[in-house]
Amino acid sequence: MKALVCREFGPVQSLAVAEVPDPAIAPGQVLIRVAAASVNFPDGLMVQGKYQIKPELPFVGGCEVAGHVAATGEGVEHVRPGERVLAFCGRGGFAQLVLAPAAAVFAVPPPVELAAAAAMPLTYATTYHALADRAQLAPGEWLLVLGAGGGVGTAAVELGKLMGARVIAAASSREKLEAAARCGADHLIDYATEDLRARLGAIVGTGGVDVVYDPVGGAYSEPALRSTGWRGRYLVVGFAAGEIPRIALNLPLLKGSAIVGVFWGEFRRREPERAAAELAQLIAWLREGKIRPLVGARYCLEDGARALQRVLERGAVGKVIIEP
Repeated sequence: MKALVCREFGPVQSLAVAEVPDPAIAPGQVLIRVAAASVNFPDGLMVQGKYQIKPELPFVGGCEVAGHVAATGEGVEHVRPGERVLAFCGRGGFAQLVLAPAAAVFAVPPPVELAAAAAMPLTYATTYHALADRAQLAPGEWLLVLGAGGGVGTAAVELGKLMGARVIAAASSREKLEAAARCGADHLIDYATEDLRARLGAIVGTGGVDVVYDPVGGAYSEPALRSTGWRGRYLVVGFAAGEIPRIALNLPLLKGSAIVGVFWGEFRRREPERAAAELAQLIAWLREGKIRPLVGARYCLEDGARALQRVLERGAVGKVIIEP
């Protein structure tokens, strides 16, 4: 089979498509013929050797896919060959075939396009865990989403609206804000040209924002935190800007607010039953058409390095998909 192989840590441009052996299926595993693999920010960091997990070289990236079941290992009964599925595979998704543990494979309802299914698991699971579990977002609250045009940002806008929040989308370009608007954002802020705090004050008044969803970090984190109200919750999701902010701790003290970490992968490892219940809810919403992951760009496997670079440069609108 063909796969996008990382042979050494470094720039994503060093990735190359190569012929590698087909995976050997074992009991409790599902072999999937990949139709779509979602590109996430950590995929690029892992290739560069900058992620907290460094896989043994050589390796194939890509942690979430959708496609058709090619074969099932002994003991697998909930899916059958030929079925449409989405899966968390950990690694190996940027390939024509990938193995996934049976517990991480879920049937895809027929109306859902496979590219959209591949775009859903990690971003939506992270976001739902952040909003529902970590922030306990309530209907009618103000939710500020930074980086609102990217994969996790559009997911946060869509889920925030579904959960009844009033959503303010902040992003760095008109194109990204238009995508956030299509996902249901109530207010838009272009923080490349507008003063974030001033615009937030004009929108929410003196009460402040209830929840901030921040997958970006960098220069906008502190003004966003300063814009939270009493008992506000600031969700630390990631640092796509490349800079980890240094926050003055008197800010949450004065507002009685909370800075809350969001690490879905560790949550899934430590609390698998709760994580599975949240994912089941997301798949139900996907089936019902209540969530519609935004696929912004599609690449063939040979252009996979370009796909990762686009995400690393924060040029993506919605999710970027590789279609092997």
